[in-house]
Amino acid sequence: MIDIQKQHDTREIPLEKVGIKDLEYPVTVLDKKNGTQKTTAKIDLFVNLPHDYKGTHMSRFVEIFHKNHENLGMSNFLEMLSEIRKNLDAQESFGAMAFPFFVEKNAPVTASPGIMKYECVYEGRVSEDFSEFFVSVSIPVTTVCPCSKAISERGAHNQRGIVTVKLKNSQMFWIEDVILAVENSASSGLYSALKRPDEKFVTERAYDNPRFVEDVVREVYIALKNFPRPFEYFSVECTNFESIHNHNAYAFTEYRA
Repeated sequence: MIDIQKQHDTREIPLEKVGIKDLEYPVTVLDKKNGTQKTTAKIDLFVNLPHDYKGTHMSRFVEIFHKNHENLGMSNFLEMLSEIRKNLDAQESFGAMAFPFFVEKNAPVTASPGIMKYECVYEGRVSEDFSEFFVSVSIPVTTVCPCSKAISERGAHNQRGIVTVKLKNSQMFWIEDVILAVENSASSGLYSALKRPDEKFVTERAYDNPRFVEDVVREVYIALKNFPRPFEYFSVECTNFESIHNHNAYAFTEYRA
């Protein structure tokens, strides 16, 4: 059959990225406790297209992803992108995979079990002599306002927030360890199951550890900079969904080795 994509293009316009977006697929990723876990991802896969190529073969992206979808640890993701680049005769390949990551987390006093969901993203880029890989994780937390605590005779306002870290991966690390480091940097982490003794504990712990949005970002920065396996690069951002203001509070920073 005729292959239109392989025909010569005369317009002399190279394309930086061509490929597929928003492919939804079941995947298997690494899990510190259980070895692996199955989840569902939304995937973007691209290659560059030289000026004289009319098109790329879209079906090959899906074929290669399908072959790898049950083994998508961090290093395997880059290996898959390398395979895509070679198979499509491209100089570079790119990929992003967004997925919910689930962690079983017991309540702090009664140990009541529950499941927490954290949003994660893999992002990779591969050429013949270069590769880079980033992992982003979004972690919900709670914060108590230090100013409110200092000026109020009774109580202090608190709010939920989202901390998102983006990490350049040079070595293997566990997503669960990053989650714990972030939760320990806030007033408290969140839980899906809390009985009354747990709620009392979490409320009092958060009150004893007030954090501005700026405090959270700085504490996460320190934790990631001192991580057992240091990162070449990371960014930290936190958005607090304010409970007594008609706006959200935000802070951001980044680190390069």
